[in-house]
Amino acid sequence: MPQPAIIVPADPLAPRRPDPHFALEARTVRELGGDVVLLDHDALLGGDAKEAVRRVPRGRGPLWYRGWMVPSDAYADLGEALAARDCTLLTTPAGYRSAHELPGWYGVFEGATPNSVWLPCTSPGAPPDAAALAGAAELLGGRGPAVVKDYVKSRKHEWAEACFVPDLADPAGLGRVVARFVELQGDDLAGGVVLRRYEEFVRDDGGRAEEARVWWLDGEAVLVGPHPDTPHLAAVPDLTAVRPLVRALGCRFVTTDLARRAGGNGTSTGTRTSGGNDDDGAQWRVVEVGDGQVSELPRGADLAALLSALLAA
Repeated sequence: MPQPAIIVPADPLAPRRPDPHFALEARTVRELGGDVVLLDHDALLGGDAKEAVRRVPRGRGPLWYRGWMVPSDAYADLGEALAARDCTLLTTPAGYRSAHELPGWYGVFEGATPNSVWLPCTSPGAPPDAAALAGAAELLGGRGPAVVKDYVKSRKHEWAEACFVPDLADPAGLGRVVARFVELQGDDLAGGVVLRRYEEFVRDDGGRAEEARVWWLDGEAVLVGPHPDTPHLAAVPDLTAVRPLVRALGCRFVTTDLARRAGGNGTSTGTRTSGGNDDDGAQWRVVEVGDGQVSELPRGADLAALLSALLAA
């Protein structure tokens, strides 16, 4: 099989060049001797996958995507359009959906991640009704704090109004947060509404959770670093217990975000910080799983380590 190429979004203002956000990755790929091809991201989101891949050479062969998030259905359209040009996405559409959307990965990581339930949104802009939300709350124990998100993202920067539910036993408060979340997500809402049991994580002096992001390729960690929201934090978890879960998921290129649960009173993933400095009993939890192709890299990440692994896959 030929060496994979990396497909990245083109600059909307200069379509022969990579989008500035991915220019450094593209340059690093070329420095490593790899090939970069360009995608019209706007055309893909606009429903014209054939136009989106117009600049991809026919017969180019295997491809990894590194770019902006795309809905799972659009990713499937991308795969079909590339196949028509004799090119193959190394992450299949089914694999992308499994890693990208919480219902696809939750069953594998259940017990190592906060308890969750989800409700599909069948009408655009309409949150689940009160009865459905009450039923979901009961599945999480019917009381206590929770977090609202969709299948892919939360609105944690609007924490009080569209993310955090202080008590599931308050149906009016739950309905208000969910309705506001759905309103703010608008057309970007992915799949439906997810309720996740809130867990308190160890935080820095600024109140930000000390998360690590781990990049996995074929079940092996190829890059471990901070979460992009906290690039100054260098949490390094032991991955012994997480590795078999990633392998069980069966997706080639994924990320896991891990955070230490404060006080150690949650379900353990069996992981600890390097050096064993968990004197308070804090335990690492899987906060999120994502497709590695659309996961953000933290500032200062070792691009060469990640990209060279992709080019050798």
